[in-house]
Amino acid sequence: MRPRYIEAAVAAAVLSLTLTACTATPTPASSSPSPSAGTSSSAPPTASSAPATAAGGVLPTGTPADVVTGLAAPWSVVFLGDTPLISQRDDGTVLEVTGDETRAIGTVEGVQHDGESGLLGLAVDDEDRLYAYSTGPDGNRIQRFEVTGEPGSLALGEAETIIDGLPSASFHDGGRIAFGPDGMLYATVGDAGQTDDAQDLDSLAGKILRMTPDGDVPDDNPFDGSLVHSYGHRNPQGIAWADDGTLFAAEFGQNTWDELNIITPGGNYGWPRVEGIAGQEDYIDPVQQWSPDQASPSGIAITGGTIFIANLRGSVLRAVPVADPTSSTDFYAGEYGRIRAVTPAPDGDLWFLTNNTDGRGTPRDGDDRILSVALAE
Repeated sequence: MRPRYIEAAVAAAVLSLTLTACTATPTPASSSPSPSAGTSSSAPPTASSAPATAAGGVLPTGTPADVVTGLAAPWSVVFLGDTPLISQRDDGTVLEVTGDETRAIGTVEGVQHDGESGLLGLAVDDEDRLYAYSTGPDGNRIQRFEVTGEPGSLALGEAETIIDGLPSASFHDGGRIAFGPDGMLYATVGDAGQTDDAQDLDSLAGKILRMTPDGDVPDDNPFDGSLVHSYGHRNPQGIAWADDGTLFAAEFGQNTWDELNIITPGGNYGWPRVEGIAGQEDYIDPVQQWSPDQASPSGIAITGGTIFIANLRGSVLRAVPVADPTSSTDFYAGEYGRIRAVTPAPDGDLWFLTNNTDGRGTPRDGDDRILSVALAE
């Protein structure tokens, strides 16, 4: 049976999110690209008591514009102050964006690229230090770097490894890192092809981890002495927090369902025993699911009451209202190819990052690129 505190927490989170709804989902303005209907399933058991009305939130408006082009297998984009930094998976390079151009600020040493592995997620702390998740000689790791210089001439300092030996493989490496509203660093770790490890609390594979900025175990983690925040994941690559502190995560399924989950401390999300909405009390169901060919979700971001999900195989930017996470609207279907990451920019626009040069996409002239689009209610 699912632990009662997990079941209650998920139900309360979904109900709380739904009660914040006050308007119907807005129809994009005439200048906006025409969205397609979402392809989600019906609401899962954890959200069945919520009203079926959609809630408000911001949506893309107008036509996306190139910020920068000519990137090589980019994976993540973050902001150091107002300066965007990009990770390139295969060569381990960190780039800064200056105007409509990029320049390398340094290369993460020892990056070993094979398939999906390499230099993956980036994060910035409140001291403007850069954190990078990458594959090294002994597995995946998270390293911290001082960044020196001024915008236009930044430089990457020496690496300080805060955790290493994380499970790695040529696929299912997870790789997203982000600081939560609690000041802790969260990291998604894939099952690295060892599916049963996702249910093993002695393994860090198939988990979402929570740690201090120095890589230590916080005293209030759900399992004593463990970095594990949640488990039973296959290959989660997107994490973001709503304004009320609710943590959402996007996850690649296998052949049946990709997922959007509300993450509860200590929660078991079922992989490999279940995939998608299973209705089994031992596991927490996703709040929304999609077939992999319509999704394959990677990075996510939350801004203005909307969860934005970057989709690879589905080649769409998906918008999900925080107040009704069982519904969704798709934008730019097939227009830009594979989309790897999405993030709000300091000026209020939304940026998204294509991923057509990673060996699985079909590069177009100028790929890969970052695009920017305005948001409006």
